[in-house]
Amino acid sequence: MKWNDTDEIAIALVDAHPEVDPQLVRFTDLHRWICELEGFDDDPERSNERILESIQAAWIEESDY
Repeated sequence: MKWNDTDEIAIALVDAHPEVDPQLVRFTDLHRWICELEGFDDDPERSNERILESIQAAWIEESDY
């Protein structure tokens, strides 16, 4: 996975952290959790606030189902 694989990352976060309310996650934690996901293979320095917001929004949407 790369930073632009928003939906795939969101699904992986739902699986990895089912007990977490994604609306309450700090970007520092979100960044770390994404980098720790199995299959994530991108430069940690390539993320930014816009990317993290997009992933968080997708995670919120994915967890609503």
